[in-house]
Amino acid sequence: MKFSLILATLGRDEELARCLASIAAQTYPRIELIVVDQNDDDRVARRLAALPWTCEVRHLRSLPGLSRARNIGLRAMTGDVVGFPDDDCWYAPDLLTKVAEALQKDPSRDGITGRSIDGGGHPSDPFFSRENRRLDRYNVWTSAISYTIFLHRKLCDAVGPFDESLGVGAQSPFGSGEETDYLIRALDRGAQLEYLSDLTVHHPNKNQIPGAQGLARVRRYAAGMGRVLAKQAYPPAYRTWMVARPLAGALVAALSLRKDLSRLRWAVARGRVEGLLARVGQGARG
Repeated sequence: MKFSLILATLGRDEELARCLASIAAQTYPRIELIVVDQNDDDRVARRLAALPWTCEVRHLRSLPGLSRARNIGLRAMTGDVVGFPDDDCWYAPDLLTKVAEALQKDPSRDGITGRSIDGGGHPSDPFFSRENRRLDRYNVWTSAISYTIFLHRKLCDAVGPFDESLGVGAQSPFGSGEETDYLIRALDRGAQLEYLSDLTVHHPNKNQIPGAQGLARVRRYAAGMGRVLAKQAYPPAYRTWMVARPLAGALVAALSLRKDLSRLRWAVARGRVEGLLARVGQGARG
């Protein structure tokens, strides 16, 4: 089993160095690293040259757009299993060994997802379950984030490219949702995907309450979720619930005089509504 790791990167240096070092230190022997570089300088080349690689490394270039970069990587990959590390995440040395063992243990799995933890071992996302489960259209929202997803190539070939209207750097208001959209499309094809809570990838915890600029980012991310809810034809009751929940949270926070938290939850609700109501094309569905 050969891994193809598609690493899109833009604007990061020290975090990228940590990510690359963790991939170079993997105990698993068959790895292809595809770095899709969206910078206009040579920072990535310098970081790649500084490490003693034993795996195949390919340095490609791309215009900005996370989904665009991942699609370039998908077209270039030669491995049997694909992963999508963020440029600010990092792997434990035995991570890919564990992924390979999990996939080989149950050949019915078309892919697996794991849990995100920070450098101290605490959950990066408190909503992710501590219990293993098969993914479906509803629990996928709290069972998968891009850098913890590992899929068989045959599934990727069937699903096709990421929707380039979704994700960071997209030429749209939708700053997230591309990996969830991708997994939903896989599930609709009958894919068997499993969330393994003890399979963990390190990532900084970014759940702190942001300032004004951060609230705009939260709103764009929430718009991505709303767009996927609409694109994938979730029932009206579920869409309403996904807006009502942060709205109720904003009200409770306001009544508790927690103004920053109220603004955060309002940004989430507003972004989801904007994504739900957006009139755009369907994007790349494969």
